[in-house]
Amino acid sequence: MKRFSCLLIIHATLLTGALLATRSVFAYPDAKGTSVLTGVVIGPNDKPVAHAAVSYQSSGGNAAHAVHTDAHGRFTISKLPADNYDLRASANGIFSDWEKNVTVHSGQTRSITLHLIYAKQMPKVAISAAGKNN
Repeated sequence: MKRFSCLLIIHATLLTGALLATRSVFAYPDAKGTSVLTGVVIGPNDKPVAHAAVSYQSSGGNAAHAVHTDAHGRFTISKLPADNYDLRASANGIFSDWEKNVTVHSGQTRSITLHLIYAKQMPKVAISAAGKNN
C-alpha cells in the first residue's frame, strides 16, 4: 500500500509538471504577434539618425532585442505580441532615455520618437587626503 501511494504521488507530480509545461507552450506558441512599433530616432542636433540601434524588450523583462534605423532614422519592429515594451536608442555613444511601458494592443501599429541626448556631466569632486597636517 505504501509503495502504491508513493507511485501515485510521483505520477501526479509528473503529470502536473507536464500539463504546466504544455500550457505555457500553447499560451505563446512562437512569441509572435500582430502588433507593430514604428518610429524615428532624433539626434541631439534635432535631425534623424541613420543606423542607430533601437533596443527593446517587454516590460516584464523578456529577452531584449534590437533593430537598426534606416538611412532616414526610421525603424520598424513587427510581429510583436500585445504587451508593454521598454525602448531605448543609441548611436555613436549617445543614448536616449528609456521609454517605459509603451503599450501595443493586438493588431495595433504604434509610433514613437526617441531623442538621443548627451549624458549629463557628473559634478567634479575634489579628493583630499584625510588626516594630513599642512
